[in-house]
Amino acid sequence: MPFILLFKLLYKIIDKLIVTPISRLIYKINEFLKDNSGRFEKILNRPNILIYISLICAVGIFLLVDSKVINLTEKEAEIITDQKVNVIYNEEAYVVEGVPETVDITLIGSKSTIYLATQLGEHEVVLDLSKYSAGTYKVKLKYNNSVESVNYKLDPSTVTVKISEKVRESKSLTYDIVNQDKLDSKLNISDVKLDTSEIYAMSSQEILNKVASVKALVDASQIDIKESGTVTLDDVPIVAYDASGNKIDHVEFAPSKVTATLTIDSYHATKPVKIRTNGSMNNGKAIASITSSVKEVTVYGEKSIIDSIDSINAYIQVDGLDSNKTVSVNLEKPNGVRYMSDLTTNISVTIGDEVQKTISGVQVRGINSGDYVASAVSAEDSAIDVIVKSVQSVIDSGIDASNIEAYVDLTGLKPGTHTVKVNVSVDDERVTVQPSKTEVNVKIVQK
Repeated sequence: MPFILLFKLLYKIIDKLIVTPISRLIYKINEFLKDNSGRFEKILNRPNILIYISLICAVGIFLLVDSKVINLTEKEAEIITDQKVNVIYNEEAYVVEGVPETVDITLIGSKSTIYLATQLGEHEVVLDLSKYSAGTYKVKLKYNNSVESVNYKLDPSTVTVKISEKVRESKSLTYDIVNQDKLDSKLNISDVKLDTSEIYAMSSQEILNKVASVKALVDASQIDIKESGTVTLDDVPIVAYDASGNKIDHVEFAPSKVTATLTIDSYHATKPVKIRTNGSMNNGKAIASITSSVKEVTVYGEKSIIDSIDSINAYIQVDGLDSNKTVSVNLEKPNGVRYMSDLTTNISVTIGDEVQKTISGVQVRGINSGDYVASAVSAEDSAIDVIVKSVQSVIDSGIDASNIEAYVDLTGLKPGTHTVKVNVSVDDERVTVQPSKTEVNVKIVQK
């Protein structure tokens, strides 16, 4: 049924566009040639003659259009982007620089031609350097497509390439671990062993002179274990870097990939929570007590990092605080820690009336003296008075000179006599301290 309807539709189109106009033309010719119409009329009166004539005309018009003698459509253009360039050259002997990874192709032609080109063509862009030796050349790119009638433009169409002789050098191989955030947070890569520590790098001498390091990129995302153990990763890629840490292209390696054996551990330790305060209390108020709901935290990570951590800090803002309060705060995660058993804690603060006390004889020490020796110019510079502020119960609990640290920072100071700022601190968030004098005199000499 669909085919019958299709043929009926085609018949109506042919009848309207071809048969009827030709019939009218023949009728006019017949009228003009009435004197010789006898034999001609017999031919035209045959039932199918007009259909045959129309069919012949239709085929003729099709051939004219197909051969582009008659062009019924305007030219169009279509852009094919990011087509890879296939470079043909002696890969064993040379290194090629300056070739773009991709180019854009603009196809130009009739709509039907472009359609065929996009559907049938493989869109291969070729840069043939097989006949070139070492040197710098300006070379045209070539586009191969099975539809020959389509016109095209390449962007870029011409490139300047540098061909260099390939040389080979031995390089030390180390490793970098990438995607560590993909590793289970309770696990840590404690050791990596590569199946080789030396590798051959191959490129031009100019490029190899820029190579500062060669590293195997160990991908932690490929580790699928959930507990301590050993993992072997095959086909680990190798990358060359310059002195600034930038990746260097056009370098080949032998072997091209290596095998890495990883030791995975789950090192952890328990650290105390230390409460720290930010800001200042209202005048006349001080902290009587301050406690954390979380006393200790288990932290996971590399052994050297975990062992260097003394405590986990929890900071609370006390600006304007004048009454008892309990707040939830985040625990500060030290750099290098992969996992903590707790991330928040509730800190309860009790507020009381502030009193103060002056403590005498707090010794002043110098820090960051480097290659020099520092000493106080006088006795008044070697020990100072410190004003201590807190609630009465804390003051009475035994705050003395041994609880307070007074120091001067000697960073950058040269031999001679200097007046420097005094800093004081106390390891108790309930107490604030203030030096009675802000500066002391020190003498610096060479060791």
